[in-house]
Amino acid sequence: MDKVRLVFKGVSEIVGSENLGLLILTDEQCEQQISIICEKSMAVQLELRAKGLPIAEIMLPEVLGHVIASQTELQLELVITNLIDGQYRVLLMNIDTMESVPIRASDAVLLSVAGNIPLFILSQLMVRQSVRYSANQSGVSIPVNTLSDDMLESALGKAIKDENYELASHLRDEQMRRQLHKNQQES
Repeated sequence: MDKVRLVFKGVSEIVGSENLGLLILTDEQCEQQISIICEKSMAVQLELRAKGLPIAEIMLPEVLGHVIASQTELQLELVITNLIDGQYRVLLMNIDTMESVPIRASDAVLLSVAGNIPLFILSQLMVRQSVRYSANQSGVSIPVNTLSDDMLESALGKAIKDENYELASHLRDEQMRRQLHKNQQES
C-alpha cells in the first residue's frame, strides 16, 4: 500500500458558512495539500491544539492517546483510503494485526494530532485530490468532489444565480456522477 504521510497545518474558514471549517493537511515536504471539510465544533477543537493551549492536555483525545501510548503495545495508524460522495473514507488500523475500524475524517485528524498517531493518505488519492501548498495563501481551493451533497446543491444554486454557467455545469456534472454511482450501488 503506497501512501503519503500527512501533517496537520491548520484550520481555515469557509466563506459564507458559519457552521463549517476547513482542515488543511500537507505532505511532509509541504508541497501538496488536501482540505477536509468539518463541523465548526471540530474546527474549534483542532484550533485549540494548533494554538497549544494547555487545556488540551487534559481533554479526552489527549488522555486516551497517552493511555494507548503508555499502557498498551498498540501500534496504530490512520489511512485515508477513498473519497465517496464528498466524504473521505478513513481507517484506524492496528499495524500488527491489520485490523481496521472506519473513522470519520475530521475525527481522524483530531486523533492524529491529539494522540500522535500517524495519518496517511493513499498515494493515488493524494495525487488526485491535492493542490499545491502555499503557506501564505489567502484562499484555499477545494475539489468539487469533496463537497457534501448539501454544499454541492447550495454552490450550484449560487453559481446559477451569479450566472457562472461554467461552474454550474461542473457542479451539475458532479451531482449526476454521484447519482449514477448511487444507482449502480442500488442495482
